[in-house]
Amino acid sequence: VGLHNCALWRQKSLLDMARFMLSFNSRHRKKHQDSQTLWKHEAVQKYLETLSKEYQQVSHLLNTDSINELEQRTLRRRRADLSPIAAAFQEIKEAEKEVQELEAMCRELDSRDEKQLLELALEEKETLDKKVNMLYRKLFQLLVPKEKYDRSPVVLEVTAGRTTGGDICQQFTKEMFEMYQNYADYKRWTFDVVNYTPAEIGGLHHAAAHISGDDVYRHLKYEGGTHRVQRIPEVGLSSRMQRIHTGTMSVIVLPQPEEVDVKVDPKDLRIDTFRAKGAGGQHVNKTDSAVRIVHLPTGNSCSRQHVKKRICTSGIMVSMLLLCQFCLQREFNEYTNLVFAALLQLGTRAQSERIRTYNFTQDRVTDHRISYDARNIKEILNGKEGLDKLINRLLEFAEIEAVTEYLENLKALEGGGC
Repeated sequence: VGLHNCALWRQKSLLDMARFMLSFNSRHRKKHQDSQTLWKHEAVQKYLETLSKEYQQVSHLLNTDSINELEQRTLRRRRADLSPIAAAFQEIKEAEKEVQELEAMCRELDSRDEKQLLELALEEKETLDKKVNMLYRKLFQLLVPKEKYDRSPVVLEVTAGRTTGGDICQQFTKEMFEMYQNYADYKRWTFDVVNYTPAEIGGLHHAAAHISGDDVYRHLKYEGGTHRVQRIPEVGLSSRMQRIHTGTMSVIVLPQPEEVDVKVDPKDLRIDTFRAKGAGGQHVNKTDSAVRIVHLPTGNSCSRQHVKKRICTSGIMVSMLLLCQFCLQREFNEYTNLVFAALLQLGTRAQSERIRTYNFTQDRVTDHRISYDARNIKEILNGKEGLDKLINRLLEFAEIEAVTEYLENLKALEGGGC
């Protein structure tokens, strides 16, 4: 109980630290541990034993008649917090005991007559090992506090690099936007395109989408940043000479509050219609197919583009929603900080700021923040199992980093006290 009341142990700050290290790839961070190594750490075991004993004590007190109603409510909330952690801790203990018994059995089954039984025991041990690893992940997810916006929908924006790569950046930006669209479909999320500015050669300058569903921000929050592509162009002199080109694009992921209370006076708005940019032939040249809403007191503006139809009410409504998003920055300081964090994701689109590299010639995707390589680049750009595996690897890394940071705080507690 004392650990949770100590000023040096603040779970939220640890999660912020993990995000900071993921976002900016701190070179001073030591190599991260895996779940099994972290589980075996003496400080983790000691802490979990403390929580397990506290859960038993709280449960015992709730069964007595010596506490008043206020104390009962407090203890019930505490038991609800501790119950899943204590259950996961006990489940891991039991699973590890089964693994030890199987290992002892395997050491004894070494004769030819027992070869088939040994194979069955090894298969069961492999299944148990996978189960234990999943339980480690479950436990660390329980130890790391949930972020306020983890369950929120997001606005995701992609922008082609301006300084390097040229056409290859625009083509890659289109592929990335389609990747996230496919990923949303894979996760059964809703993916609404709110802005789409195509390039003349078939690529994409900029696009934005509103994504809603279960735990959207939790899965996409580490996708923000500069993504680098290395590939041989499909056409032109470089394709014949097999020259590799390098380009960049940027991703911004901004969580959206579930409830927004922003008042905008219609007198403060100016609504302009104009002609969309990009491919579209005579339609683009002759029709007003885009809308821009300007908030006069602040100068904030939002635009919505319809490439294949005239401007309609839905375009104005989407622009109004985006404008409310900007106005929200003035109303809530916390959300302003999130917007600033999103701008940091954009960076300068320089290659040195890259968070991930997509190397087509080597069929490899490298996430530089966790030094992780994934093969089959087409499977990842398909936006389904491959991308989901990479994203979950990032989430697991962040959880381990948060718990590792906790261990350092725990050492400080043991050294200096509360």
